[in-house]
Amino acid sequence: MAQTTRTDDTKTKFTADERAAVKEYAKELQTAAKRKGKATRKDGELDIQEKIAAMPEPDRSMAARVHELVLAAVPELFPTTWYGMPAYAMDGKTICFFQPASKFKARFSTLGFSDKANLDDGDMWPVYYALNALTPEVEQRITELVRRAAG
Repeated sequence: MAQTTRTDDTKTKFTADERAAVKEYAKELQTAAKRKGKATRKDGELDIQEKIAAMPEPDRSMAARVHELVLAAVPELFPTTWYGMPAYAMDGKTICFFQPASKFKARFSTLGFSDKANLDDGDMWPVYYALNALTPEVEQRITELVRRAAG
């Protein structure tokens, strides 16, 4: 995420991008409430496709391919959105998500994993992976990570 700006020792001010992400999450919660917890896989797929379609290139193409890879690796994952980003859940808990570079004006997109992902490896392991290009090697690594994360 983008850095926050400290105004004094006790207050933290969120960036405009961070505030927008929180508003997206609030909308997601409202949509979930309207669906009364009965979102279908089709609902999730439509939500993700809407988010991907709204992304600028090259984020859009990368997000679409990551979406294909994730669902091919673990078809049981439920497509959803999380803070306005394409995400994939199991048993209602986000396992992984795609953060486009444009979301926080970053120099690379990110494949992230939540604390629910089964990636534990000793006392320290990565949970965010920078994505600059989707080479065959990168696609294979994504597939392996998602399978492991879903456990």
